[in-house]
Amino acid sequence: QVQLVESGGGLVQPGGSLRLSCAASGSIFRLYTMGWYRQAPGKHRELVADISSGGNTNYADSVKGRFTISRDNAKNTVYLQMNSLKPEDTAVYYCNAHHTFLDYWGQGTQVTVSS
Repeated sequence: QVQLVESGGGLVQPGGSLRLSCAASGSIFRLYTMGWYRQAPGKHRELVADISSGGNTNYADSVKGRFTISRDNAKNTVYLQMNSLKPEDTAVYYCNAHHTFLDYWGQGTQVTVSS
């Protein structure tokens, strides 16, 4: 069992930055692929970025060059650094932990990009 707690969301102006954190507990964090997903009103949940247990990263085309995912296995934490934020980045951001047939989700954190 894995518990995930996100933090770091909020209101930011276009062009600004935020860093999301996801703290994991209850299992062997380093074995999981960790991901950030987002869901905007009226839209499906989509993958933003993920990072494998070996450190390989993958990004949605819409965030490449602006967002960076990283993990600190010693702190059981995954981060999402978001720069050059746009209004279309507004969504609830969810942390995900995946290993074989297991998937765990956090409760989500709201990110709003608006002037």
